[in-house]
Amino acid sequence: MKKPALAALLAATLVPTLAFAETPTADIAQRTELHAIPSMTLSDGDFLTGKDGKPVTVSGQLRVAQGAAQGAGRQPVVVLMHGSGGMGPNIDAWSRLFNAIGVSTFAIDGFTGRDLTAVSANQAQLGRLNFILDIYGALAILAKHPRVDPERIVLMGFSRGGQAALFASLTRFHKMWNRSGATFAAYIPFYPDCSTSYIDDTDVGATPIRIFHGIADDYNPVASCKAYMARLKSAGRDVELTEYADGQHGFDTPLGAPVVVAKGSQTVRACTVKEGPAGVLVNTATGAPFAYTDACVQLDPHVGRNAAATAAAQAAVGDFVRTLFKLK
Repeated sequence: MKKPALAALLAATLVPTLAFAETPTADIAQRTELHAIPSMTLSDGDFLTGKDGKPVTVSGQLRVAQGAAQGAGRQPVVVLMHGSGGMGPNIDAWSRLFNAIGVSTFAIDGFTGRDLTAVSANQAQLGRLNFILDIYGALAILAKHPRVDPERIVLMGFSRGGQAALFASLTRFHKMWNRSGATFAAYIPFYPDCSTSYIDDTDVGATPIRIFHGIADDYNPVASCKAYMARLKSAGRDVELTEYADGQHGFDTPLGAPVVVAKGSQTVRACTVKEGPAGVLVNTATGAPFAYTDACVQLDPHVGRNAAATAAAQAAVGDFVRTLFKLK
């Protein structure tokens, strides 16, 4: 091939790439930062009784929305907490969606610093309440960040992370573990497990709790969340539940099949667990301390994406966050 022809071919090949690079879209972060989060790894019993655990450093990715790094002052942030499978594609999708409306995001990785990649098939590897420590640690970092408005930080979590996002609202846990001096402006749990009840778990902060769940979810069935929501409403709390008829567990993932079996994954859908004296979590069916070897723990629930439910949830969450943060 002659040199002029080769040069023309290369130019034609490179033009689209250059055009894309020179035309940033709203969902591209203005700046990305990685932060070390001092935390601990401890049992749920130790968490509930206020005992320290093993020090650990987890991490978080701050995506600063466009405009926030250009002297626009302190910006709102949504903290994202992943589930039992780690930081999946839904974390990236939600980050981009929030960035596109001018909201920065802080995605916590609660696994890598603990030498974990997933706990779906062995939930006993990590106490459920550890993520709350990670969340409060992230809040401490964000509350002091020069581009973050500490009055406009929202917590959003998914599955195990949704459970953490839900119970991180408890006044008792804030008093025991939150050293940031800040609180969340709202809590947005997605398909959390609500089968465990804690002492004083209707005493939550005076900020909105918005739960999003799939009716078809057989991993963390919505029924237990309805029961907890009823108790919260009876206590006068600002809580709402939005359900999606065909929503499987993890319905907001942008990848994968509509319905698949999460082979080997553990579900506590048949369990009812209650906090007893001295921070012991009790299986109410047996009266003994709960363990993942209990007969109520089952395997092979379903997961899968649902485009319609995802679109509806994105619109609902987007509207809620815009209104809460007073965005245009």
